[in-house]
Amino acid sequence: MLNVKIFADGADKTSMLEMYSKPYIKGLTTNPTLMKKASVTDYKAFCKEILKSIKDKPISIEVLSDDIAEMERQAMEIAGWGENVFVKIPVTNTKRDTCYSLMHKLADQRVKLNITAVMTLDQVRDIAAALIPGVPSFVSMFAGRIADTGRDPVPIMAAAVEQLKVVPTSELIWASPRELLNIFQADAIGCQVITVTHDILKKLSLIGFDLEDFSLDTVKMFYNDAIIAGYTL
Repeated sequence: MLNVKIFADGADKTSMLEMYSKPYIKGLTTNPTLMKKASVTDYKAFCKEILKSIKDKPISIEVLSDDIAEMERQAMEIAGWGENVFVKIPVTNTKRDTCYSLMHKLADQRVKLNITAVMTLDQVRDIAAALIPGVPSFVSMFAGRIADTGRDPVPIMAAAVEQLKVVPTSELIWASPRELLNIFQADAIGCQVITVTHDILKKLSLIGFDLEDFSLDTVKMFYNDAIIAGYTL
């Protein structure tokens, strides 16, 4: 039995609503990059349309500005879209200006936050200092991107779990997972949430699958594809 909560990560309306309907999906996240890939043209309209259907599970929606003062204005607007909305604030803007003061200011106004694009334990430490106990929040640490640099994300994520204990109402999100195994790794270290893409969610049926049978399925795949392609020797 897993304790880690699974959040669906995506920006396709049909898929988001499908995932929302599943009892094991405890929340949803999205971001401008996913929306761009999904050919969303009107950011605000898309978000407000989704929120007509998703009202009882947390959903994270990101600010768009690179200006910290404008981020605050956007955050307050987004927060007003629903009680279940968590406002995504990047840990810095594109100029490396940190957003810790903004996080504190918004949390002080009871805005529920999801701090995103987090990669280092120093960032987690400073985020924890900026957040306010009693105000729900998420900290999205991009474990998959950490792994892409050749670093093992597991000890880093485990240390982040410990750092966030000073803010009991803040939960760590294992973001940008690369494989189904990451769900079990996140659970093992006590990470509270993992965001999972639809491609990885499709693999849930493989949990515990017999490896001999999986081997045979793979052999069949190679054989059948060769026939379909008309290959000969």
